Amino acid sequence: MITGKYPSLRLRRGRKFNWIRRLIRENDLSSNDLILPIFLTDGKNKQVKIPSMPGVYRYSINMIPKIIDKALSNGIPMVAFFPNTLSNKKNNLGTESLNDNNLVCQALKYSKKKYKNEIGLMTDVALDPYTSHGHDGLIKKNKILNDETVKILVKQSLLQAEMGCDVLAPSDMMDGRIGEIRKALDKNRYNDVQLLSYAVKYASNFYGPFRDAVGSKSNLKGDKKTYQMDFSNSDEAIREVALDIKEGADIVMVKPGMPYLDIIKTIKNKFRIPVFAYQVSGEYSLLKNGIQNKIINNNAIIESLVSFKRAGASAIVTYFANEIAQKID
Repeated sequence: MITGKYPSLRLRRGRKFNWIRRLIRENDLSSNDLILPIFLTDGKNKQVKIPSMPGVYRYSINMIPKIIDKALSNGIPMVAFFPNTLSNKKNNLGTESLNDNNLVCQALKYSKKKYKNEIGLMTDVALDPYTSHGHDGLIKKNKILNDETVKILVKQSLLQAEMGCDVLAPSDMMDGRIGEIRKALDKNRYNDVQLLSYAVKYASNFYGPFRDAVGSKSNLKGDKKTYQMDFSNSDEAIREVALDIKEGADIVMVKPGMPYLDIIKTIKNKFRIPVFAYQVSGEYSLLKNGIQNKIINNNAIIESLVSFKRAGASAIVTYFANEIAQKID
């Protein structure tokens, strides 16, 4: 409650100089808040442009140090791996997800050996980078099979944990998968592997450039509305988070980010659990193109990221991570 009144109370006094604005600032952004996504590609000595995401590339495994070394020097605590799987390795069952020499497994083994525990390694648990139909689960008669998919996700999680993953991030939105993965991890003595649940993942229109990056856009048949959330709903998000916490989630994710700041704030206030936000590819590309075309200026990036902190996010997955970390710390 504000006490006092104008003219004795003048809030502009707290905005007059930079030093006072800094002293009373309610939210700050640092490199500790940032997670850097890294796209992977087959081959050697490759750094491949992604046309729909200006400034973002796919890296071959031997090129990973180029970007992780930079992330470390910028104080970024964690990176997240996403594969661009060759089309001849995709099939209806997504079996490449269980290959211990797939791109994600190679990246985990390489990075854990080189960096030990200097930086956190996060991986996506889902089938869409590996399926010929582009969906996150198994399909039968045009229906996404929940329980059958969860069994595959459990195996995928155990494999990634074995390869050195620190934070498993199931993004598939199948019911019950967090509980089954947690049980399997504990049974196999991966008690310290954390679960970052994409508990609130909306069937959004902002994912297009990401699907370009991982090569699933041209494969995708139909949409994902039978398992990802309706963007009109907020109460449903609370139910999803409550279930995932009960099943063993250490952290929850809201995806996309900026269109769902209200959801981040509600979850943080209600559950007091670490909440991460994903500033997704569409958000990134809109900002990047706006800056390149001089529609907005570069400071819009920091403004967008601070909005996540203001809403209550503990960390932000963002393609701007390296770029911004150099400027803020």
